Amino acid sequence: MTHHPSPACPDRIAASPAQSPARPSPLVLAILLLGGFITVFDLFVVNVAIPSIQKDLNAGFAEMGFVIAGYELAFGVLLIAGGRLGDRHGRRRLFALGMAGFAVSSFLCGIAPDAHSLIAARLVQGAAAAILFPQVYALLRVLYDEAGRSRAFGLLGMTLGFAAIAGQILGGLVVESDLFGSGWRMIFLINLPIGLLAAMAVRIMPESRSPAALHIDWPGIGLATAGLLLLLLPLLEGPNAGWPLWTGASIAASALCLLAFMRWERAVAKRGGDPAIDLTLFRSSGFSAGALVVLLIYSTATSLFLCFALLVQSGLGLTPFEAGTLFAPASVGFVVASLLAPRLVRRLGRIGIAGGALVYAAGIGWMIWTAAGLTGRSDALALLPSLILFGFGQGLSMTPLLNLVIGYVEERHAGMAAGIISTMQQVGGAFGVSIVGIFFVTILDGENAAGIDRAERYAAAFSGAMLYNLGAVLLAAVLIAAIARRPVKE
Repeated sequence: MTHHPSPACPDRIAASPAQSPARPSPLVLAILLLGGFITVFDLFVVNVAIPSIQKDLNAGFAEMGFVIAGYELAFGVLLIAGGRLGDRHGRRRLFALGMAGFAVSSFLCGIAPDAHSLIAARLVQGAAAAILFPQVYALLRVLYDEAGRSRAFGLLGMTLGFAAIAGQILGGLVVESDLFGSGWRMIFLINLPIGLLAAMAVRIMPESRSPAALHIDWPGIGLATAGLLLLLLPLLEGPNAGWPLWTGASIAASALCLLAFMRWERAVAKRGGDPAIDLTLFRSSGFSAGALVVLLIYSTATSLFLCFALLVQSGLGLTPFEAGTLFAPASVGFVVASLLAPRLVRRLGRIGIAGGALVYAAGIGWMIWTAAGLTGRSDALALLPSLILFGFGQGLSMTPLLNLVIGYVEERHAGMAAGIISTMQQVGGAFGVSIVGIFFVTILDGENAAGIDRAERYAAAFSGAMLYNLGAVLLAAVLIAAIARRPVKE
């Protein structure tokens, strides 16, 4: 995937009434675009640096999985809260706080002495991103008129797409350049001056609040976070630890926390409060199935990046820059398909999204077949055609999917629905890393791996792990085809 975690229409999560201020200066737009850029850039740059981090910190797959999944989990569960905090306390203020928090947490990532310190810093970085990112959308919405808003959101889409590509290519170059002997640490350290300067420059930006801001359901957010962490921890650690008793206990505790979360949310809604998630939206079968589709589709993206980086760097011996450059054409395919997707949906109808998912599945299947035959560094370019098809299929399916799913709720619930889908994107990414990790680690370190060439071992682990991705996308295509026939809410 190239254009990762842009939450689904987060400007609608808590949009304030239309305002007609004077057109902001170009510097304001540049600062807001920078805020969106660094949150996406840091997701992708870490993927290409994972093998270097793993080697330097002597960490296992579970720790590296948490470095990625922890960021996405914190981002996802706090995203709605971040939007509501901005509505209540001022979007400019929360943007500055998010930028400063992102800069400081990036510094902590850059100086982390071990894997556990890095995981903790990444959790804080994800929380800062959740505070920062919703303000970008909300401020673009309220600071511009209709024409200016359209242009600003178009530029934001281009910026996020470029951030994904830059994260892979420039990130690989930064790691490989080993600036000041810092190695992978520089990918985080460069955020410190950028983030602090942007946080100080926001004074030129007008403040914006919503008079109808919703309350923040901190107990609900706490239960959801605990439940998801208790689920991800055993899934990531279990394969290496041999599935000891505590892994089963953790999964059981996760189920209890998530059950308590749902009961709490119903209770908050019943007494007229503002739940983190309005569970009544899931009474719509179209929305429920669509939310599951989003979870499935997005569970395949981050997990593939992680396994691909390990395959081509740890397995085939490519440098970080070579690995990022090899993957970049997938990003180009995604961008091209994203531009074509709306036209495809207009011509074929919503069933065209299911076709896009099948193209995505074909790209994954081709990649699995190609990877299974890799024997060394000289074979790496054989992955290129399947990567392009993979990125193209992602763009055809992901880009129109979010609007499809939100269309199954009434307009007055669109903001909450967008928040839920945004969270499902991030949680899906974290969940995918944990599930795919089980297969990857089991095959890589299995009994049959003894005596097999390193490149072939990583190729087998990648191909085996990606069977989950193939199955998830095929199931998503079936669900999309089923719900695409349902009428949307007007």
